[in-house]
Amino acid sequence: MAGPVAEQHLKVMKNGYKLSVGRDVLTGVIVILAILMFAGTGGTVVTDAIDSLSGQPGTGDNVLVPAFLLNIALILFGWRRYKDLTKEVEERAAAEERANSLAATDPLTGLLNRRTIGERTAEMISIAQRKQKSITFLMLDLDNFKNINDVHGHSAGDAVLKEVAKRVSRVVPPHNLLARLGGDEFACAFIFAPEQPKMVERIADDLIDAIAAPIIENGHQLVVTTSIGMSRYDSDSEGVDALMRRADIAMYCSKRQGRNRHCWFDTSMEQELQTRSLLEEGMRSGIPGGEFFPYFEPQIDLLTGKLTGFETLARWESPTQGSISPEIFIPIAEETGMIGDLSIQIMRLALNQAKNWHPSLSLAINISPIQLLDPWLAQKIVKLLLETGFPPNRLEIEITESALFDNLSLAQSIVGSLKNQGIKIALDDFGIGHSSLAHLRALPFDRIKIDRSFVASILENAESQAIVRAINGLGESLGMPITAEGIEDQETEAALRTIGCAKGQGWLYGLPLSMEETDEILAERGLLQDEEQEHDRKDITAWLADPKYLPDEPKSLQKVH
Repeated sequence: MAGPVAEQHLKVMKNGYKLSVGRDVLTGVIVILAILMFAGTGGTVVTDAIDSLSGQPGTGDNVLVPAFLLNIALILFGWRRYKDLTKEVEERAAAEERANSLAATDPLTGLLNRRTIGERTAEMISIAQRKQKSITFLMLDLDNFKNINDVHGHSAGDAVLKEVAKRVSRVVPPHNLLARLGGDEFACAFIFAPEQPKMVERIADDLIDAIAAPIIENGHQLVVTTSIGMSRYDSDSEGVDALMRRADIAMYCSKRQGRNRHCWFDTSMEQELQTRSLLEEGMRSGIPGGEFFPYFEPQIDLLTGKLTGFETLARWESPTQGSISPEIFIPIAEETGMIGDLSIQIMRLALNQAKNWHPSLSLAINISPIQLLDPWLAQKIVKLLLETGFPPNRLEIEITESALFDNLSLAQSIVGSLKNQGIKIALDDFGIGHSSLAHLRALPFDRIKIDRSFVASILENAESQAIVRAINGLGESLGMPITAEGIEDQETEAALRTIGCAKGQGWLYGLPLSMEETDEILAERGLLQDEEQEHDRKDITAWLADPKYLPDEPKSLQKVH
């Protein structure tokens, strides 16, 4: 905001300066005329003027004496005005310099702002073209900066931004362009020899190392890292806007690749961005348009070989782009905030479908970590149970352990509300990431699911087998049965059965099935409900509708009322 405000201030100041100059010009003209009149009349009226001032009668022209005295007064006034004008001009020049600085720089760090670095980069491009050199534009975005603001306050965040600006200034070669673009985004641009892109990469590595060093503020050790996107301008490039946009695209690629690294722009990134934009647009219309459907992956009792239930998987059948993998659209849904609506739609269809299954069959549904930040999640799930009439004791909600790190207390509240309704809770993908016994103690899980990465390598990798045995032993000691994911052959199934895993799922038991395919298989096995079981289900629906069984309002929202 400093740039537009400074520009407006500068404009007002210049307009006022023009008016002042106009007045001073008029004053100057009057003083010059007074001096000319003084020169023309002074020789003849000086004596009369002295006599007039001393009270003696004069012989001169009574009109010229007052005019002469007026000339003297005007000359003295003009001199005083000249001194005031000189001071005013100096003050105005200093103010204009300050306004120009505010319009061109970031007030917090003193670096250039977004508009100015664009203008200066265009000038640098002209210089580079004359020297047959290349330009690189680096876009830097700090990782973990929001957490510093949230935990330590914005004053600590400002201190970090100023320190990062100093470190960037020390690393980037002198007489080059540095800017803070806003928030926690920085940029720099400099000229380099076209045949030496490695020099740019070395500077980027130095920036990453310099920024990652801890920052001490009020006794706290604050740590941020940076993701850097790099683009280059050669003789056939499109211009400064394209240069900056491509660096920005490359920076987000660095974020997706794990952060705290740098990445050069290439054309495939732009194509990927365009594809993502099309997917996002398609999802925004496809979710309310009914293009997303549940598929069902069988879950098997490893001891008896019987079908025990299904895990729900989301599938997208786009009328324009065909079948799209959940590995593609789920991350987009999470990043754009559409995951809540998508999950509710899939859950509603799945519950409607599964209410007609045999009562021995359970339904497992994954919950995104983003959804677990919604304090109304438990109420939304119970509302779906009421709407569809699905028995809560046959529903199993799967939560990944990574979802527990953002807000464990809220997760405990949601899980507690769901457990009160008889819904089972499973800890999904256990064994990867930050597996913690504290989470098993803090939340009342009913089941542990071993990640498929361990199951797939259990026959070849002794460490994977040891991990699976350890998790199974942990589950037995805590009274939590184990489900193994990713079973693809009978040898793996036999090994897991020997270890003692209770349930399994994977391609050995068939690919995920559509709603129609699932009903066909269950009908063949006699696992669809009859009329008597449908009557029992209606009794369960009436039980759920009793307000006393609804989950409590989230504590974080009770204060509103």
